[in-house]
Amino acid sequence: MQRISSRLTRTSSLSTLLTRTIKRSSNTHSLKSANLQKQQEPAIPGHFLKWGSLGFVRTSRFATGFTPLEPKPLDSIMDIERAKTKSPEDLASIWDDYHLGRGHIGASMKAKLYQLLVQRAADCKYFVIPLWRGSGYTTMFAQVQMPHMIFTGLEDYKSRGTQASPYLTVKFYTEFAESKDLVLIRGDIVFTSKLTDEEAEWILETAQSFYLNDGRYKLVEQFNKQTRDFEFKDVLRSLNMPIM
Repeated sequence: MQRISSRLTRTSSLSTLLTRTIKRSSNTHSLKSANLQKQQEPAIPGHFLKWGSLGFVRTSRFATGFTPLEPKPLDSIMDIERAKTKSPEDLASIWDDYHLGRGHIGASMKAKLYQLLVQRAADCKYFVIPLWRGSGYTTMFAQVQMPHMIFTGLEDYKSRGTQASPYLTVKFYTEFAESKDLVLIRGDIVFTSKLTDEEAEWILETAQSFYLNDGRYKLVEQFNKQTRDFEFKDVLRSLNMPIM
């Protein structure tokens, strides 16, 4: 598969906006890594018989060795011919279940919503998402170039610029968009020490909500096109997060 550029594009207006976002949110960042509770690694979940029905191959490896910008083709994950015999509901259920745990997330969406996401992402490629942790939040920077999404820490992007490494990469698979009105989504956590499966799932769902919800998308447009009008606190309000 053709490589997607691993560098997050920086423009002068975006850099200025990110600096403003950092300054406005710095006083509310009360998260300290020492206060994070260590979670016990769960046993591998899922139903092996269901995975086998689609020819899935799954080992006990964590996702730390994943090459983030060389996403796997769908036929290397499942038997596409077998998948064609499944209903959209069964296929989505098996896909989600297969990706539970160990640094992967699985999701799906209707083809119509995917097309809307593609359309809006082409116009607005960047956004910032606060991730709540305990008594504070950390902010994620999103770059959306469909069929890919890349998320990294805003603080890392601020300090390392185009050399910042992704925390989470997401690939959308459209092989069943026409036949089953279904787009499969796979997320791979690049740094499992920095992001849990639950956090990655929340980030993906939240990012999609900002691009697919008309009201929230106005904030995305402001961030990309009307930087002077963008207020990070409006993002917090839309997510019912406290402004401290």
